[in-house]
Amino acid sequence: MAEISEIKGGAMEIEADHEECPIKQVELTVPKTDDPTTPVLTFRMWVLGLGSCIILSFVNQFFWYRSQPLTVTSISAQIAVVPLGHLMAKKLSTRKFFEGTRWEFTLNPGPFNIKEHVLITIFANSGAGTVYAAHILTSVKIYYQRKLTFIPALFIMITTQVLGFGWAGIFRKYLVEPGEMWWPSNLVQVSLFRALHEREKRPKGGTTRTQYFLLVMICSFAYYILPGYLFTMLSSFSWICWLGSKSVLVQQLGSGLSGFGIGAVGFDWATISSYLGSPLASPWFATANVAVGFFLIMYVMTPLCYWLNVYNAKNFPLYSNGLYTASGQEYKILEIINSKFHLDRDAYAKHGAVHMSTFFAMTYGLGFATLSATVVHVLLFSGSDLWKQSKMAFGARRKMDIHTRLMKTYKSVPMWWFLVILVANIATIIFACEYYNAALQLRWWGVLLACAIAFFFTLPIGIISATTNQQPGLNVITEYIIGYLYPERPVANMCFKVYGYISMAQALTFLADFKLGHYMKIPPRSMFMAQVVGTVVAVFVYLGTAWWMMDAVPNLCAADNGPWRCPQDSVFFNASVIWGLVGPRRIFGNLGEYGNVNWFFLGGAVAPLVVWIFHRAFPSKTWIGLIHMPIMLGSTAMMPPASAVNYTSWIILGFLSGYVLFRHRTEWWKRYNYVLSGGLDAGTAFMTLLIFFGLGFWNVGLLWWGSNPDNQEGCPLARCPTAKGIVVDGCPVF
Repeated sequence: MAEISEIKGGAMEIEADHEECPIKQVELTVPKTDDPTTPVLTFRMWVLGLGSCIILSFVNQFFWYRSQPLTVTSISAQIAVVPLGHLMAKKLSTRKFFEGTRWEFTLNPGPFNIKEHVLITIFANSGAGTVYAAHILTSVKIYYQRKLTFIPALFIMITTQVLGFGWAGIFRKYLVEPGEMWWPSNLVQVSLFRALHEREKRPKGGTTRTQYFLLVMICSFAYYILPGYLFTMLSSFSWICWLGSKSVLVQQLGSGLSGFGIGAVGFDWATISSYLGSPLASPWFATANVAVGFFLIMYVMTPLCYWLNVYNAKNFPLYSNGLYTASGQEYKILEIINSKFHLDRDAYAKHGAVHMSTFFAMTYGLGFATLSATVVHVLLFSGSDLWKQSKMAFGARRKMDIHTRLMKTYKSVPMWWFLVILVANIATIIFACEYYNAALQLRWWGVLLACAIAFFFTLPIGIISATTNQQPGLNVITEYIIGYLYPERPVANMCFKVYGYISMAQALTFLADFKLGHYMKIPPRSMFMAQVVGTVVAVFVYLGTAWWMMDAVPNLCAADNGPWRCPQDSVFFNASVIWGLVGPRRIFGNLGEYGNVNWFFLGGAVAPLVVWIFHRAFPSKTWIGLIHMPIMLGSTAMMPPASAVNYTSWIILGFLSGYVLFRHRTEWWKRYNYVLSGGLDAGTAFMTLLIFFGLGFWNVGLLWWGSNPDNQEGCPLARCPTAKGIVVDGCPVF
């Protein structure tokens, strides 16, 4: 049971009476107390929350197009708003407006509190989480060079983001309320909130967390002028290339951007965190699995496939996400599209089949393997626990844990709110796809099928994510399904993917946020409001920023536009060509060259089984149980667009943080690790914006050996094919 006790200022706080949570990690991390009188929807929350959402939305969409994209996470805002919140609490008037009426409010209800802070972070999460459907806008307008007006673009982006609310509402009873569904990643946030709101004195000879954040941010801001403008080669310092300025092999070995990246290091926080996130936030167990997977894939599988000339690998660059003809020339995609924005079969027959680098083909195979490996791994290693937890969570006699009991103090969000959003969204999507069918191509039945896939997978993948912190991706499966059912329509394929996959991913994001609010005792209706408002505001900012940048940046996403190559959009576009325009049957099916890649599905399913058998056969060898095949197989899921230098730099810093400092400087790690990550994010982001608006926007460039956008790392030959007779501009002919 819980009891009520009086605390400072006469407020009432509910405390647990020696009741343990079913999950030990939650028991040790999450406080079992609540003060329902704490003000939540305050003026400070609205100002700082909306400000964080707008700033992060703009900054992240801005960086989306960078050759080394930087994701500024909500942790930056979570830390940065603390001094602002306390400043507003100190300076704002405490005068009450409309006193004595139901509309009574004040700009300053008292000290800045943790619940306000949580809602501000929820707003920031909306801005930090990218609007994936923006890829469609970039692909159609820039790569396909077709018209897509503002209204259908807005329909796609806003419905994709908001559709997830429907699935989240339907399954929140099963994925939020049960204590067994504990969402491990939220415990990091809970720990950080508690650390930021605990009263701390400046240690002798040291700094407070806030002071440390400001110092790191200022240093990061000042330093980034070097890799960001004055000496851009620091982004990928590939010194081995200097040993063989005319050797393709040496440059393939040394290039951090287009080769194996042996010896390459990025002295640039944007390079380190651009694709894999902050290495400071990754536990050493996960970092080690990524490191082993990256080594096996990059330094064993890739060279074997390349030098054995698998799928004519030597006709193409060693590492590339481009599409090519059989002779190694860039495939002219626009020449195989007819006036209806469908595949021109005659033109395709004339140009020949689409080819890709063997590494790119293998990444799709690894994606197949990761999907099957995740399911088998969870069933083998966590299946019995998952089944027990699921039965306890869904059973009629399920025991209500202390956090769920404490949340009963607040009004819950009625189910009909979610259902209205869901039905209205589906109706809007069907209307948009039918009314703008010439632009969007997807038919009504495709919308319903995509929704059915999202609905079907949200619960099982939600259970996996909530209990194991692993989330299998559906992007390849959705592309595969619609590619066979409705081929030769690239925009239809892209839309189906975002509705079938991203709406489910958004639902899991909302559910994780709900669970964070559950742990921090945020009134559910306030949480719902923050999520809806933050999501809608973020969509408008993301769309407006993308639209503006397409006009503001000359040759945006061009392959020769040094800092603005749009690597993520390039991969998305090429995927739409492979799965949508050409279709999987002509690539991975009976009409294609890469049919054997489908065997990766089987290999991925078998790999965890082998580990499980050895784990059962040798139970004393505990290290075998730490082998996580889904993480290993999926370690290079971001390659391309990520490159070797992104991984090598990330792994080095992840080792220093997650192993060296965590084990040997534990107190420092607990106090400053996440603060350091947030400060590096913020300082790098601010300097990048200053460089763009102060110099880049006015075409004030700097051209010298250490800062050459056309030869960023000094390894131009790393992109060259090595097959005999292949002629490519700027490359030697063998």
